[in-house]
Amino acid sequence: MNAAQVVENLKCRFPNEPEYIQAVSQVLPTIEEEYNKHPEFEKANLIERLCIPDRVIEFRVTWVDDKGQVQTNMGYRIQHNNVIGPYKGGIRFHKSVNLGILKFLAFEQTFKNSLTTLPMGGAKGGSDFSPRGKSDAEVMRFCQAFMNELYRHIGPDIDVPAGDIGVGGREIGYLFGQYKKLTHEWSGVLTGKGREFGGSLIRPEATGYGTVYFLLSMLSTRNIELAGKSVLISGSGNVAQYAAEKCIQLGAKVLTLSDSDGYIYDPDGIDREKLDYVMELKNIERGRIKEYADEYPNAVYHAGERPWGEKADIALPCATQNEINGDEAKTLVANGVIAVAEGANMPSTPEAIEAFQSAKILYAPGKASNAGGVSVSGLEMSQNSERLSWTAEDVDNRLKVIMKDIHDNCVKYGTESDGYINYEKGANVAGFMKVAKAMMAQGIV
Repeated sequence: MNAAQVVENLKCRFPNEPEYIQAVSQVLPTIEEEYNKHPEFEKANLIERLCIPDRVIEFRVTWVDDKGQVQTNMGYRIQHNNVIGPYKGGIRFHKSVNLGILKFLAFEQTFKNSLTTLPMGGAKGGSDFSPRGKSDAEVMRFCQAFMNELYRHIGPDIDVPAGDIGVGGREIGYLFGQYKKLTHEWSGVLTGKGREFGGSLIRPEATGYGTVYFLLSMLSTRNIELAGKSVLISGSGNVAQYAAEKCIQLGAKVLTLSDSDGYIYDPDGIDREKLDYVMELKNIERGRIKEYADEYPNAVYHAGERPWGEKADIALPCATQNEINGDEAKTLVANGVIAVAEGANMPSTPEAIEAFQSAKILYAPGKASNAGGVSVSGLEMSQNSERLSWTAEDVDNRLKVIMKDIHDNCVKYGTESDGYINYEKGANVAGFMKVAKAMMAQGIV
């Protein structure tokens, strides 16, 4: 395989999907050396088959708002690869959603799910519908309309969606209710469900907790403790909230949170009481993070900015893709950041990753460090299949083991000759090899 040539070919075939091309171009060079050790892969044209999704499902979603006006959105499901298990990946409701973004997410999800060691393939879906500013009734009607088409393509042994940006417990509940009505069956077809109807303990916390557990493993390679360290966190949704919670529990000082309008910096640190306020603000009142600065006068709100210019020891980007650019990464390094663990999917641009790795700081890509969410989704699938509910302690312990195993595999495949651990390469090679071997075993299909 010539990685550069493969990427160029994909650019010609999919010229209007920059995020997808970015994801592919970040992965292929890191696996090129390992891939070329296996001539049987090239004979089977494995790399092209791995890059292009099995299936792209695109449909119109028509719903009625509270004023009685008919609204139309687009719905998508990208079923990327299912050689190691049913398609698995989140559903995203956000105005930015398009095919290119979902294809990049599904491509990344395939490797991430492979890393978890659980039997799950890769997929992603969503719509350009935004729940922001919508009533509960409008969100319910949209979710029902979305599921009216999606239900034909999913199932507990076919494709098991979960939540993502804009799709939390409320949306999953509405989607599950409509699926159940349409199919006349109760099955574990969606994860992130409420505890009352098949959800798993620790699932809401899993992505944020898992990111911090991976961070702990990274820090341990340099004998560094998390306690006492200052932390920058972007985002203020599910992942950011629980990453902050775990950091606080472990004695770190969380300085920032953000949303799409700006970020808050609290020099006193965001403690348990303040985090409870954020959770109520975001999860119940569905307000904006700037209100934090009104509640806590020592905090400063920076409108239209991101938190990466602040000084801290650790950065946890937990918002969205491409939120740290090259200049911001250099600023983080100059300000003394020693570790970056991604809670979001592909939040660092290629220039940012280069800056982190050139400075030899600890850097973990999202497919490794944020795999805790899908890992516990996989554990929720297992509980649904068994008709059992595991304790929070049991699920949390399993999550810790999975994150440690992912870290160990990254170290195995990513340690360079000078001892520096290239977690990006390690994660890509470890995830790729499992999927590649399974594809070879199953023939040309």
